[in-house]
Amino acid sequence: MVLSMTAFARKQSHCGPAVLIWEIRSVNHRYLESGLRLPEALRTLESSVRDTLRKRLARGKVDCQLRIETEDKQDNSLQINADMVTRLNNASGEILHLVGGGNPLSVMEILKWPGVLQESAALPDDLEAQALALFNETLDDLIEARKREGHELFGFISKRIAAVREIVGNVRTLMPEILARQQQALKDRLDALKVELEPTRLEQEIVIFAQKCDIDEELDRLESHLNEVERVLGLREPAGRRLDFLMQELNREANTLSSKSIVAETTLNAVDLKVLIEQMREQIQNIE
Repeated sequence: MVLSMTAFARKQSHCGPAVLIWEIRSVNHRYLESGLRLPEALRTLESSVRDTLRKRLARGKVDCQLRIETEDKQDNSLQINADMVTRLNNASGEILHLVGGGNPLSVMEILKWPGVLQESAALPDDLEAQALALFNETLDDLIEARKREGHELFGFISKRIAAVREIVGNVRTLMPEILARQQQALKDRLDALKVELEPTRLEQEIVIFAQKCDIDEELDRLESHLNEVERVLGLREPAGRRLDFLMQELNREANTLSSKSIVAETTLNAVDLKVLIEQMREQIQNIE
């Protein structure tokens, strides 16, 4: 199953006098990298949230934000955590005494300290449990969004695979005729130059020429890599890195095909192959 790394999910739930709002965004990334923004009252959730992300996602840069809003903001005033202010002030005084001088904490610096300002509305005792449950629901939505996007990517890549197969088939069909034309052109040039070669020597030259232009091996490897891409796309596990490697292998064969080209037809086909492979590679960067 193909999962995209790009998705967004948002969920909210009433929790007593407050509304919990989770937003999760994910974009492509080489590894799993999580960023959390939690209100001070729910800082203890960080470990559980990160652990859940590691269990359920394999790759992507994931930003999670939780907000707590009261339903009636006009009745929601701020309270000062007097105990916290006292401890900060005492700690500041001790530090000034130890270092022998300096500036004490200003009022604004104290107000900015986490936990000093508190909302007056009483929050329910099971706030953490409700927030964590809502996070899991939001993560479910995010994964579903990644699945939908992954389905779109699967269709895009499948169409490009079919187009690459068509080009490989066309080149394989054209090669005998192309080689025959080039061999005849070689004979005509020799006749025009009035150069006579022994039949055996001429046959040897034609064989050497045909070997240099032989691309059957490259075409076989292209088809083999395409088969592997389709197999990997069907796996029920993260496949982005493996697919990226296969794109490199496909591109290598397309480059070899181009270097062995002897006529414009195969050159154009090689260019078309590289364009299709690059289009697939760009989309695969978003696959988990």
